[in-house]
Amino acid sequence: MGPYLVRRVLALLPVMAVVVTIVFLLIHLIPGDPVSVMLGPDATPTQIEKTRQALGLDRPLYDQLLGFYARILRGDLGQSYFLDRPVTRALWERAEPTLVLTGLALLVAVIIGVPSGTIAAAYRGSLWDRGLMFVSLLGVCIPGFWLSLNLIYLFAVRLGWLPAAGYVSIFSDPAAGLRYMVLPALSLGFNQSALIARIARSCMLEVLQQDYIRTARAKGLSNRVVIYVHAFRNALVPVVTVIGITTAVLIGGAVVTEIVFNIPGLGRLIISAILRRDYPVVQGVVLVTAATYVLINLTVDLLYAVIDPRIRYE
Repeated sequence: MGPYLVRRVLALLPVMAVVVTIVFLLIHLIPGDPVSVMLGPDATPTQIEKTRQALGLDRPLYDQLLGFYARILRGDLGQSYFLDRPVTRALWERAEPTLVLTGLALLVAVIIGVPSGTIAAAYRGSLWDRGLMFVSLLGVCIPGFWLSLNLIYLFAVRLGWLPAAGYVSIFSDPAAGLRYMVLPALSLGFNQSALIARIARSCMLEVLQQDYIRTARAKGLSNRVVIYVHAFRNALVPVVTVIGITTAVLIGGAVVTEIVFNIPGLGRLIISAILRRDYPVVQGVVLVTAATYVLINLTVDLLYAVIDPRIRYE
């Protein structure tokens, strides 16, 4: 697996180079001048020009791009125009809420999706199958923000069981942190659980038609052993692929959820940075998100060999 891992990591380098270039060019094509936003409408042309020179925005675009490459190679994402701190520090301060939300939402999606798909496949055509697939269809169709607002209305406004918005660090106060994260994680994870359930059902149905499953049944093994011991693991490889994709989708979907529930994560950070034309922050958030996507895909590929010993990487 060692040579394969080295080749995969080397193959990721041009991908990240393309992502860095596209992000840099797109952010500079957005209409608006960060210096004008920073100094306000009363700034004089002389003040604007001096600030542009201080920030390096007066240099040609290719020169700024080369400087951006050089900073990334040093591990430096630049200095925020508005936050008065390095972008790396700003990302680190906002990373915890997003990571906690994404992790809990993924847990919700897996806990709901995998068992639902497995049970629906095991009892194909039954009331369980129809009911679970109907719920999964609702999960695919319901917009995340609509579900979030309804959960707030029901559990926070009407019943008063959970807080409507805000964030408490789960590391400083685990009980309070979990209470604040229940509704955001449920609203974000439910949509993705529907996709996982449908894929798990399809994979299980395909595996249950294999000859070795019929042989296991003929040997007198119970239905529970056949499904959860023989069939489930062989159906797990495609499901793990979908879970990896779901993790990446949850990171992107956290933007809307953080705004609805007033969570101070990376989603709110990038929205405010876009509105204020804070180029370094936008570039840093997108770059870190793209790197996370790439690492998730690599991790999923490596998990295949753990799940199915027949898979070998040369």
